[in-house]
Amino acid sequence: MDKLKAWFVSMSAREQKLVIVAAAVAVIGIFYFAIWSPMTSALETQRLALNSEKQLLTWVNEQSGRAIVLRQSSNKTLFDGSLTQVVNQTTRSANIPVARMQPQGEELVVSLDQVVFNDFLRWLDVLEKRGVVILQSDVSEVDEQGFVQVRRLQLGKA
Repeated sequence: MDKLKAWFVSMSAREQKLVIVAAAVAVIGIFYFAIWSPMTSALETQRLALNSEKQLLTWVNEQSGRAIVLRQSSNKTLFDGSLTQVVNQTTRSANIPVARMQPQGEELVVSLDQVVFNDFLRWLDVLEKRGVVILQSDVSEVDEQGFVQVRRLQLGKA
């Protein structure tokens, strides 16, 4: 630090003023490029993200209201029996072979080996109309085109 002072004092007055101005410009430049610019850029990014999230929230609220209205207006035929009975009836009528059915309390876990994808979707639609909801699913494609394997389909009552 003493060497720096000695160097500064050894300069002429004009050079000292030039060094002071250059140091001030350097400090302002460092402040701008190291602090101010990144901070304002991050702030603008966060503003855009906030606006996007607000739009998403508005859309979700609109859709949830619509879903409630649709759910109330749907004419589902609820069943009185057990899930096992409904699954047995609907798989039989849809010609879907069931590999395994395992009751778990109020829920039922179903596995299907190889089933035509379109038939599977139609069967799920029938289940939904009967008041059955899908809680979890693990569906994967198989080598044969148009077929899927349902490793786990957890069903419950609506």
